[in-house]
Amino acid sequence: MRRGRASPITNQHHGRWLVACSIGNNGDEGGESKWVNGFVGVRRSRREKMRERERYQNIMAEEVKLFRTWSSPFALRIVWALKIKGIEYETIFEDLSDKSPSLLQYNPAHKKIPVLVHSGKPIAESYVILEYIDETWKETPLLPEDPYERAMARFWAKFGDDKVLTSIVWGVFIKEGKEQEEAMVEAMKNLWFLEEELRGKKFFGGERIGFVDLALGWLANLINILEDVAGQKIVDEDKFPLLSAWMKDFANSPIIKDNWPPRVQMIAKFRALRDAKLAAAASSK
Repeated sequence: MRRGRASPITNQHHGRWLVACSIGNNGDEGGESKWVNGFVGVRRSRREKMRERERYQNIMAEEVKLFRTWSSPFALRIVWALKIKGIEYETIFEDLSDKSPSLLQYNPAHKKIPVLVHSGKPIAESYVILEYIDETWKETPLLPEDPYERAMARFWAKFGDDKVLTSIVWGVFIKEGKEQEEAMVEAMKNLWFLEEELRGKKFFGGERIGFVDLALGWLANLINILEDVAGQKIVDEDKFPLLSAWMKDFANSPIIKDNWPPRVQMIAKFRALRDAKLAAAASSK
């Protein structure tokens, strides 16, 4: 048999190797070694994928618990992330006026919710938990792959808590008269930045829900409750058309809308909060 020709052979991989030899010896310098290296690479790639799949299945089988309250917008971020990732978990509802020994054990530093417990290991603070979830269960990523875009996602998430939430909840919502008017000016400035960030996008994450959407998700539901209780329109559709459209799209997404807390109870809770804050402010004057 002349070297470089593949004889009929039943072993598929062996046959391909011989054909590769023929190609290599007919003008492609190094063809044999290139093909063999490529074939080994394919086999390695398949093995790596199998190992990754096994690792993912093992992680999925591990116990996941979420300590939360029924109304917390910070805990909702975690609920949404787990649902998006398809992670099964157990919910432990906490009464913050009578915190459980488990919560105090798992978050002794802050004694707050939310707390995620994964295979006995606790993680606290909502943004820390979100990143942990995204790094542990890699399918359907929440954060962008590009380093700059990841950094900007973290920036807007922090901006949402430090500026938007603070100016609305602890400004407009719990104030009256001139103080409320001043707080409204600040809130409008902060909302304008979000409006600009949404230009050309359906969600903050692009065409699908991502990290920033989960961080700002409270706006899509809680803002209407705050407006009803305070008697002030905060997000006007004429002033903020993109933000208003985002709120509707986000709120009506299947995984999101199925996990909103009961509206009637939320209104009662925040009305009591506002009344208490206004009474405390009046008594201190």
